[in-house]
Amino acid sequence: MGIRFQRRIRLAPGVRLTTCKLRPGLSVGPPGIRLQLASGEGGESQPVYLDIAANGEIRYRHPDGRRILDAEARVLRRHGEETIRAALESHCERLNAELDRLDRLHEQTPPPTATGYQPRSYPVSPPAPVSREAPSWWHALLPNARERLERENQRREASHAEAYRDWEWQKAAFDAREFERQQREEVAAWDDPDAMQQTLDERLDELGWPRETLIDFELSDDLRTIALDIDLPGEEALPDRYWTMPAKRLKLSPRKLGATRQRELYRRHVHGVAFRVLGTIFARLPRIERALVAGYRQVEAPDGSAAQIQYLFSAKVSRESWERLDFERLARLDPIDALATFPLRREMARSGVFRDIVPFELDWRWR
Repeated sequence: MGIRFQRRIRLAPGVRLTTCKLRPGLSVGPPGIRLQLASGEGGESQPVYLDIAANGEIRYRHPDGRRILDAEARVLRRHGEETIRAALESHCERLNAELDRLDRLHEQTPPPTATGYQPRSYPVSPPAPVSREAPSWWHALLPNARERLERENQRREASHAEAYRDWEWQKAAFDAREFERQQREEVAAWDDPDAMQQTLDERLDELGWPRETLIDFELSDDLRTIALDIDLPGEEALPDRYWTMPAKRLKLSPRKLGATRQRELYRRHVHGVAFRVLGTIFARLPRIERALVAGYRQVEAPDGSAAQIQYLFSAKVSRESWERLDFERLARLDPIDALATFPLRREMARSGVFRDIVPFELDWRWR
């Protein structure tokens, strides 16, 4: 863009989304499952890792990655079929939900009226109280035993008191961080660039990102305009298949998305990312009146050299125009069309293929 951005947010991946692509000599499947399975009738359970191949077949492995012998795997299946089936069905639903979520990322966008921060309660319960063990009648006959019981009661009470003090310290530190965050979002985010960056960092990190994502941004001197570059995933970074569970086999069955559906999913996802980022800005940074957002991805150069940057879209959005969107019906909103209601640069073929564009130049005068 010809802009020297001064600030950067690095967002770690959230929900793990797998590509499940097949290439010559390479078989990549979805993440596996860790279970505890019995090795025989009445036998002790053992940790087992279910390694799922790209075709859905299950390979049984030890926690250290070693393959479990076929004979032992048959025993595990025979005695743990119900457990394995339930785990695979749940895993299948989770994988499909992750894929569907890519299509609807924009639906969780906060309305511009959702300002401020509601502090959370400390999620850890205090240590359960201990009760003193009362002496039995025979303790009166054995003074040493009574003394040991008293020492044990005192030890347990002291241990509980120490644990409770630790809990109080941790709760106090948690409450202090929550109060600090509330003050930052409700007060400092109006006129402190560092507080604005931290607020953006924390709020955007609440999303789930398919890979590490970089957002470079710059604020105008009056803190009313923000310009952003979003590093978007490539199509190969997104899942490309749904999974089903056969009725009579312990495996998963992949159903690959068609090329048209894959492109549609990718388009909706990258536009949904921009939509969520814009929503976070206008809801959490109350002073911002204008946002200039551009999305790009890294593509391989034709000659196989270092990756090149390809800009997919660039938009200018004002708070006034953003507030005209219907946030009560986001499920009916198409993020691709929504972005087109603002000044937009985007070249997208009917097939869904993006063409290179030159993004808007940064101009704080907003012309």
